[in-house]
Amino acid sequence: MMSSPSPSPSTPDVTQLLIGWSGGDRSASEQLMAAVYAELHAQAARAMGRENPEHTLQATALVNEAYLRLIDQRRVQWRNRAHFFGVAAQLMRRILVDHARGRHAAKRGAGMPQITLGQADVASDAAPDDAGVDVLALHEAIERLAAIDPRQARVVELRYFGGMNIEDTAEALDVSPATIKREWAVARAWLRRDLSAS
Repeated sequence: MMSSPSPSPSTPDVTQLLIGWSGGDRSASEQLMAAVYAELHAQAARAMGRENPEHTLQATALVNEAYLRLIDQRRVQWRNRAHFFGVAAQLMRRILVDHARGRHAAKRGAGMPQITLGQADVASDAAPDDAGVDVLALHEAIERLAAIDPRQARVVELRYFGGMNIEDTAEALDVSPATIKREWAVARAWLRRDLSAS
């Protein structure tokens, strides 16, 4: 999903722009926005595609809010484009959760969109009729998983909220694709048990 060919001479190298931006190059920041906006918008659209059609937050607003938060990340030492899009996935998750909390503070779960863990993995062997859970329930389950295994929680976040495939998730976390496949399977099984118990 997130993989893209090597940059051509006319396509800016996102990793180089990130390094320039981290080094204080203001023009790199502007070039970075132009270079990543379409991909960030696609990431936001995937995240919003799982939301209720009556959701008041639009993909464009989500990507703009995420980008504003990304440019405030001055202390991050960007490693590569996968790292950047991984942080973007984390920020989009926080924005969606904050938005859901604001809209449904009066009655937890009322009208919350139902989502499934299988939606995060197009090539997954997950059954299409996975029991749905609301965004806040999934967020809370991921937080519980993070207390036990932070990397598995991060894999779920990148796969589900970032729409990353196995290879991009592996690159973002600097591990092998085989490790991500294994961690994803274990994390999904743990989340299903946790969510069915709550």
